[in-house]
Amino acid sequence: MGKEHIHFVTGRLAEHALRDVLAELSSQVGFNYSVDVLPITVAALMTPEWIARRIAVPSEATKVMVPGYCRGNVEALQNAVNVPVEWGPRDLRQLPEYFGRGQRRPESYGAYSIEIIAEINHAPRQSLKDILNAASRLAADGADVIDVGCDPGQTWAGVAECVRALRSEGYRVSIDSLNPREIEAAVQAGAELVLSVNSTNREYARGWGCEVVAIPDEPSRLETLDETIAILQEANIPFRIDPILEPIGFGFAASLERYHQVRRRYPDANMLMGIGNLTELTDVDSAGVNVLLLAICQELQIKSVLTTQVINWARSSVRECDLARRLVYYSVTQRVPPKHLEPGLVMLRDTHLLSFGREGLAALAEQIKDNNFRIFAEDGKLHLICRGFHQEHSDPFVLFHEYLDRFPGSLDVSHAFYLGYEMAKAVTALTLGKNYRQDETLDWGFLTVPEESHRERTSAARRKRED
Repeated sequence: MGKEHIHFVTGRLAEHALRDVLAELSSQVGFNYSVDVLPITVAALMTPEWIARRIAVPSEATKVMVPGYCRGNVEALQNAVNVPVEWGPRDLRQLPEYFGRGQRRPESYGAYSIEIIAEINHAPRQSLKDILNAASRLAADGADVIDVGCDPGQTWAGVAECVRALRSEGYRVSIDSLNPREIEAAVQAGAELVLSVNSTNREYARGWGCEVVAIPDEPSRLETLDETIAILQEANIPFRIDPILEPIGFGFAASLERYHQVRRRYPDANMLMGIGNLTELTDVDSAGVNVLLLAICQELQIKSVLTTQVINWARSSVRECDLARRLVYYSVTQRVPPKHLEPGLVMLRDTHLLSFGREGLAALAEQIKDNNFRIFAEDGKLHLICRGFHQEHSDPFVLFHEYLDRFPGSLDVSHAFYLGYEMAKAVTALTLGKNYRQDETLDWGFLTVPEESHRERTSAARRKRED
């Protein structure tokens, strides 16, 4: 069999850049190609029906590739060309990755062994409705168990009602308290796990009939943890061990060592790590912290974590842990670095930056014959391009005023609003080291909120008027 021959469809503006990419990519991947430059400036404005009336597919073509921006009824194009039609990436600079030149996540990726227990803090201070709503959000983000966090120093009369309500909605429930009366009511209502047990309440655990989490009386005194474990073992009470992770400045490194000590001392025991002392009490975005802590858990076979998401910088901790546990599981079990596997956790900056380059943008600017704005953000500079205008600067206000000086009175309110909105995104991309693509949302990993393209919105409105 001969090489695959791919017939690429594009518009006039993208021709130069597309040919540059394909010249190198085709030899790397091993395919032949042809490029069909249709009579339109912006390829994103094409529809399958419009393409079908103008495309000229060579006889040797085995596939037609259309820009990913193109939307509509693909059957019209499929019937016209009589070869398979495939949507390519939206950005032609992503073609190498699309053809597998970048790293791709293995199909086996996604398994995990760490259970997420998500705490609803200060549950006694919340209404039952708010608790159920919080549980729904936590479960949707990946929580396996909903932890009812009680307030120390009091006995919550509504704990049983809360647990029953959560159980009736199908949630697995744990109770976070040292108060035996509170714990007993919660267990009788359906709680399956008690956080936590030490010398102050361990004797009561004999009558609860559920699993408990053993903790030291004080984090630095592991002998008190040993005493509690011995009593639980003697009474055949199932347990997990949590040596207590301490905050930075209060013995963080020493507490990590204690997790190692406990694992060596109890090699087959179930263990838990409460990670909120780091994510909630450290001035840093929580995603990276969660990945590192779950990596420690994976390597030490600590199979459950207790997390919470109260403070704003940790407000997505459960989802972060859900993604992180899959990442570290694959890394540890396959013995590969945890890299190029979980793009959802790369939020602040992008994995790599795409670029047209100064020459590519200059060539693009020479071809533009209309007054529509094209905005690019590369190498620390914003580029504003339209017919007869191509300026670059790091300050969007400078570009704005340069355009007004060149074309006074040409900018109406709608275009000024659009230009300001897109420039703000472009500046954000430059500031953080992210890719900017006009009319698209910035990529914030799993936090990305889809954005309807202004170009697609206006094109749809125009087609509707024409119909």
